[in-house]
Amino acid sequence: MKKKKSAARWTLEILGILLALLWLSPFYLMIVNAFKTKREIFTNTTKLPEILVFDNFKQAFEELTFLQTFMNSLLVTGLSVALIIFFSAMAAYALSRNTSKLSGLIFFMFIAAMLIPFQAVMVPLVSIFGRADALNFNGLIFMYLGFGCSLSIFLFHGALKGISKSLDEAATIDGCNKFQVFWHIILPLLKPISVTVGILNVIWIWNDFLLPSLVISGDGTDTIPLKLFLFFGQYTKQWHLALAGLTISIIPVIIAYFIAQKQIIKGVSDGAVK
Repeated sequence: MKKKKSAARWTLEILGILLALLWLSPFYLMIVNAFKTKREIFTNTTKLPEILVFDNFKQAFEELTFLQTFMNSLLVTGLSVALIIFFSAMAAYALSRNTSKLSGLIFFMFIAAMLIPFQAVMVPLVSIFGRADALNFNGLIFMYLGFGCSLSIFLFHGALKGISKSLDEAATIDGCNKFQVFWHIILPLLKPISVTVGILNVIWIWNDFLLPSLVISGDGTDTIPLKLFLFFGQYTKQWHLALAGLTISIIPVIIAYFIAQKQIIKGVSDGAVK
């Protein structure tokens, strides 16, 4: 019996290692080729570079006007994620504490909205909001709030099931109104799931290309994914610069993920199991 368990364990571990290597392979190709010349990339994509070409990063940094583009992405991502966390947590709190059929129907509608692909609403959405003269960041953040709330509400709603209603009642007896109960009692208890929701939305919004390409127009307002498209022209593709710029752009997300790794794991468990 022990031999069977040991064999099964080794099989799972080997499978896990193979899946990890498969998942890491795009990162390997990106980082390795970011240090190569354009000619060397086309010669052999998988091998290590013969000479490390750091000029790729310098040139990509300059052509991307990286500081300005980084601040644009940071502004859009930061505001969008903050609004998603705040409004989703508030909506999930109201839905979890209200046990009426209407509340259940509204929650079901949020869950159903997760199944609707963006491409299905892309054309009418842009045509309606395209009537505004200066949509840009304001409209983009508003759209991210709408598309990001469904999954966020689902996660917050699951976590709120593990928070006793007696805390609400005790705070109400002490003189707190509904918003004060949410802000001072409930929201601090939702910190792990808030971090999870934040990281998931940061990864999505930071790397999104399609929605900003439809909404943002004008010089100096491009986000990093839009600016990276600069390296892909009609007749030539500067892969060495594109990969160098991509390597630079993912560093903030990776740092944020590793800082909040424990909270992410705990938050997913709270939102999915409880």
